[in-house]
Amino acid sequence: MALKRKFVPKREKTSFPESWRRLHDAALASYRHSYAPYSSFPVGAAIETEDGSVYGGCNVENASYGGSICAERVAICKAVSEGATRVKRVLVLTPQKALVPPCGFCLQFISEFGSEKTEIGLGDLKELKSVGTMAEYLPNRFGSSHLAK
Repeated sequence: MALKRKFVPKREKTSFPESWRRLHDAALASYRHSYAPYSSFPVGAAIETEDGSVYGGCNVENASYGGSICAERVAICKAVSEGATRVKRVLVLTPQKALVPPCGFCLQFISEFGSEKTEIGLGDLKELKSVGTMAEYLPNRFGSSHLAK
């Protein structure tokens, strides 16, 4: 008896594991809306919250530079504005083949809403290249426990 093939819709060919596909799709969709007229460096990001929701974000630059915001923080702000405050995974996409990790400001922001186990994936538009944890990226991070009560 021949096995029936399950219908699989066509999608862009990528090397993203199935477990990262929703994040990839959201990050890629956001990447396409990147506003990067000054750096010409578009970035797309997506986060997955502990309840499984996915939020995408892109970098948005500003002529004053200090008013710019990175894709990772846009995605987290979208999640927080919808009531989600626990980040499980983050994916950062850039057009470069080299690994491009979150900046220090974004790592601190991710740590506020994640944990030492929060996964951070890095990739280009078609391939997941690296996955690390918050503990690996920012081992001695500053947090609310350091603030005087």
